[in-house]
Amino acid sequence: MLRRMTWPVRVGSLLIGSDYPIRLQSMTNTSTLDTDASVAQVSQLHDAGADIVRLTAQGVAHARNLGVIRRDLRRRGIETPLVADIHFNPAAAFAAAEEVEKVRINPGNFVDPGRTFKKLEYTDDEYAAELQRLRDKFAHFLAICRNKAVAIRIGVNHGSLSDRIMSRYGDTPKGMVESAMEFLRVCVDEEFRDVVISIKASNVVVMTQTVRLLVQTMDSEDMHFPLHLGVTEAGDGEDARVKSAVGIGSLLADGIGDTIRVSLSEDPVNEIPVARALVEYVAERAPQVLRCEDLTPAGDPAIVAVNPHDDGSAAPLATLHVSYPDTMPADRVVIAASVDLGGALLRGEGRAILITAPSMTPQQRRDLALSILQATRRRISKTEYIACPSCGRTLFDLPDVLKKVKQATAHLTGLKIGVMGCIVNGPGEMADADYGYVGGAVGKVSLYKGKQCLVQNIPADQAIPRLIDIIKEHGDWSDPLS
Repeated sequence: MLRRMTWPVRVGSLLIGSDYPIRLQSMTNTSTLDTDASVAQVSQLHDAGADIVRLTAQGVAHARNLGVIRRDLRRRGIETPLVADIHFNPAAAFAAAEEVEKVRINPGNFVDPGRTFKKLEYTDDEYAAELQRLRDKFAHFLAICRNKAVAIRIGVNHGSLSDRIMSRYGDTPKGMVESAMEFLRVCVDEEFRDVVISIKASNVVVMTQTVRLLVQTMDSEDMHFPLHLGVTEAGDGEDARVKSAVGIGSLLADGIGDTIRVSLSEDPVNEIPVARALVEYVAERAPQVLRCEDLTPAGDPAIVAVNPHDDGSAAPLATLHVSYPDTMPADRVVIAASVDLGGALLRGEGRAILITAPSMTPQQRRDLALSILQATRRRISKTEYIACPSCGRTLFDLPDVLKKVKQATAHLTGLKIGVMGCIVNGPGEMADADYGYVGGAVGKVSLYKGKQCLVQNIPADQAIPRLIDIIKEHGDWSDPLS
């Protein structure tokens, strides 16, 4: 795998860029004010193989306590670089730059006010004035980071763009790229290169299109910053692993990406082995692993057509076929098949897919094929869940709640439901969801139809029945098959 050449970025004692290994990242789900719990979880992630760990810093007190956590870890001999995750609070970013090796900011809310999803009108002069305000504040932040030898991550998420950007570009790949480029141009002008960029979405198609557009745009302006890859709000279980492997793997296979995170609504430690398996597989995969054959679905129920009307067809279809040895375990096949089929399906190739793997039953292979088709938006066959990986901002037991929401709604094929731990991620970052379940306060949940909050801060034990009522009220409910 020949990687895109990038400028090296130093994060503590670690170097990120195309001359260095692809770095594996995760994020704690502990309160950053809880020093002991945070130190314990960073230690667990370090032992699992995480190269970098991110912690939320929603306020200045949280940012300051990152220094306490960092010093405790260093006393224990753990040198893993720490990243402060900042949303809506630039003061916390300035404080965190004094405490950790890297600070992640979101261009959607570092200078611009929090999103309200309102259309704003600017003259060209007014828009230029807004860009100058951005430049002044961000350049000041860069000066502090330079003085402290602190790297930054510019992290753009689909759905968390500012009203200013969305009013001019829409919530689109172009808008996401421009949101990043405004900040990167300041970095170049200030000769600050310790920058990593991430552009994420829960929609794999949007995520891959946007990363590729960002690479093209940077190349056109002679920028070579390294990229962090991830499919955000991927959820849990096999579907989350498939989405992540399709999105991250199809880019890594083309040499794009220098550091990755597989975001799971599970124990953060679970993310590292999946990320490692993904990187290892892309590095080792045979160049001709995928072949296209004319196969007849009627002859093999494991052949899954892109168009469901073609399932069981007696006519041959152009079938993307991947096969794996009997020595490859089922969990590895999930990663491998998602990588190998993902890029071709995202390009619109093939009318059917076939996965041959002795370690999986025919039904498991068919289910995996359907998950890959859903991740690439080629065929929708199930409910889709947009669920954030829990972090220190999460206001409920996210894995448990996600499981219960799935139990209640898994029969609603084609519906997209967001389960978000806090208001930072919802409603904006569940931009693709039809309905949303969002933590509003401890023990309280707000429910959304799209980006509109319909029910605010109801007791958590009432939230799932009320969500079902809302889905019914809008005509999207169907009774489960008996």
